[in-house]
Amino acid sequence: MSELKQMDYSNLQSLHRKAKEDFDAIKQENLSLDMSRGKPSAEQLELSLGLLNTVNAENIGDNFSVLNYGLVDGIPEAKALFKEILEVNTEEILIGGNASLNLMHDIISKALIKGVLDSETPWGKQDKIKFICPVPGYDRHFKICEQYDIEMISVDMLEDGPDMDKVEELVRDDASIKGIWCVPKYSNPDGITCSDEVVERLAKMETKAQDFKIFWDNAYVIHDLTDNPPSLKNILEECKKHGNPNRVFMFASTSKITFPGSGVAVVAASKENIDFIKSQLSVQTIGPDKVNQLRHVRFFKNYDNILEHMKKHAEIMKPKFDAVLNILDSKLGSYGIATWTEPEGGYFISLNTLDGCAAEVVSLAAEAGVKLTGAGAAFPYGKDPRDKNIRIAPSFPSLAEVEKAIEVLSICIILVSVNKLL
Repeated sequence: MSELKQMDYSNLQSLHRKAKEDFDAIKQENLSLDMSRGKPSAEQLELSLGLLNTVNAENIGDNFSVLNYGLVDGIPEAKALFKEILEVNTEEILIGGNASLNLMHDIISKALIKGVLDSETPWGKQDKIKFICPVPGYDRHFKICEQYDIEMISVDMLEDGPDMDKVEELVRDDASIKGIWCVPKYSNPDGITCSDEVVERLAKMETKAQDFKIFWDNAYVIHDLTDNPPSLKNILEECKKHGNPNRVFMFASTSKITFPGSGVAVVAASKENIDFIKSQLSVQTIGPDKVNQLRHVRFFKNYDNILEHMKKHAEIMKPKFDAVLNILDSKLGSYGIATWTEPEGGYFISLNTLDGCAAEVVSLAAEAGVKLTGAGAAFPYGKDPRDKNIRIAPSFPSLAEVEKAIEVLSICIILVSVNKLL
């Protein structure tokens, strides 16, 4: 096989005809495969079923404080356990409800109304608020900004994280830029881990806004697929070292460790930031679901057990990732019409088609019974300026379904690409 751009018209027509025959045959199978979101599979959820038996009327013991009001920042046992995930001190962590996204949304909405710790004026009372959005990125981050009319500035993701030359240039000169979104380990969807240099530059860069914040969504901090995962420098420690201790909010949760619907979310930051969040939160609630926190503490007991638990997740996930990569390589590898990432962890593989093809590929795959994340979802306002990025989420379907779905995707990419070249 040779690159499509080097094929003559006759060979392109032949390839198109074969792909169309394959596509028509697949449509007759009436497939219904969902690769649209990074949800754990039933097999992964089963790993945590024992958690449901850890707290009941017979074994609650003398833990009556978890049943009562109070402890807005979480039970001490949960703090002691989960602070190790983010490598922070006990006073630098707050345990929330079941979703880290809720914590992020809450902090931003309060910043608009009241400001953050070092704000002179609430964000919402300023003329314009902007956020830097590395792309491709996490659609739900962008939706928060969109909901509150926060202008989003796209900055390219490079191989070691956001394009820091561009980020530094933007924040140095514009006081209306109040934050940046980052998924620092196994970014969504590229699977990139920020280098030590990127972490250090984020921590020490000069910002025109004195209340600039890094929203460090470390969702996949322990979601490794290899035995030698990349390391991630501790950004809170870097911020302290460079005189900006209040710059970063770090987030994580057990949503893809135990149960997405009833996990435990955490935010870590400087003690001053945590105290500030606590003072606001105590007006909003009299306490989180502490019983669920106790369940997790009893189920895992210690950080080493969490890591062993995640190895079981990897045993389920890695064959699916391998299948995606192997099929893409065998079906598309020599044609020069698509590129894709090969992440060492996380939940996604990022695929780029030829410019102007992604939306049509996603539409064609849906026609064949394979639901993918919408083209453009990984960009602010849902608009990929080059219409080339597709996020692949292999976790939820079975291995056989993943294999079938990627075969369909490959056929669709060939069809759309040949049409473009013809």
